[in-house]
Amino acid sequence: MSDYIVRATAAEGQIRAFAIDSRTIVETARTKHDTSPVVTAALGRLLSAGAMMGMMMKGEKDLLTLQIKCSGPVKGLTVTADSRGHVKGFADVPQVMLPPNAKGKLDVGGALDLGVLSVIKDLGMKEPYIGQTELKTGEIGDDLTYYFASSEQTPSSVGLGVLMERNNTVKQAGGFILQLMPFASEEVVDRLEKKLKSIESVTSYLDRGFTPEQLLEELIGEFGVEFLERAEASFSCNCSKERVEKAIVSIGRKELNEMVQEGKPIEVKCHFCNTAYEFTAEDLKNIVKRSCKR
Repeated sequence: MSDYIVRATAAEGQIRAFAIDSRTIVETARTKHDTSPVVTAALGRLLSAGAMMGMMMKGEKDLLTLQIKCSGPVKGLTVTADSRGHVKGFADVPQVMLPPNAKGKLDVGGALDLGVLSVIKDLGMKEPYIGQTELKTGEIGDDLTYYFASSEQTPSSVGLGVLMERNNTVKQAGGFILQLMPFASEEVVDRLEKKLKSIESVTSYLDRGFTPEQLLEELIGEFGVEFLERAEASFSCNCSKERVEKAIVSIGRKELNEMVQEGKPIEVKCHFCNTAYEFTAEDLKNIVKRSCKR
């Protein structure tokens, strides 16, 4: 079954909710970038969150970027998503090996350590919206919960998880985002807070094979959950040789001419999907000619 996101409401619209099954997305990222288990878990959590947050946007051309810059060995993570369930991402350092944390789990917090989380929304305006917050735990779900409260003034709960097989492939991945609307009653707020204190970790639900619908039923079923939309989600990159050529042109005519004079082919890889594009010496000559006409 392909990955998908569900969007729902509960408590007569006072709670909005998203949940995702992202196993294939995260396994695709692991394969493309050859990430170690702890980096797979970190990038996988951010990919899951990005896909759900992308669905919150209205415009077909709206783009969301989640970027973490940190002092931990992974150095940084970048994820980009649109409003149609397409998401892509990469880690600055794909291979990081760390011992398990105190709970015996993959130490995502240790891989990230201190840093800054940036949420960039390109909504077709002159300037994108940029919200930033410090990493509080490095666990990503907690950090996004804090971001929503501090930057968007939206009380939220974000749960994200990635489970690995013994052979280091992805067994399960997914998560949820719950948000209280501004008109939520004190009673609903209190009941939801009490409920969230009693729930298990996301990975425990994933390990039991919960679907996104079952996850939301477990979390907010008592509030009368109503499912509004189910949308496919996938790891999708829109890179092409033409796009990469534009990046090559941007390095400057002097550097381009030097590459032409060397007469050797060059290989350029897409950060997001690791696809390699080769440009022969003749290709580079043609790029120089076209850039001169611009």
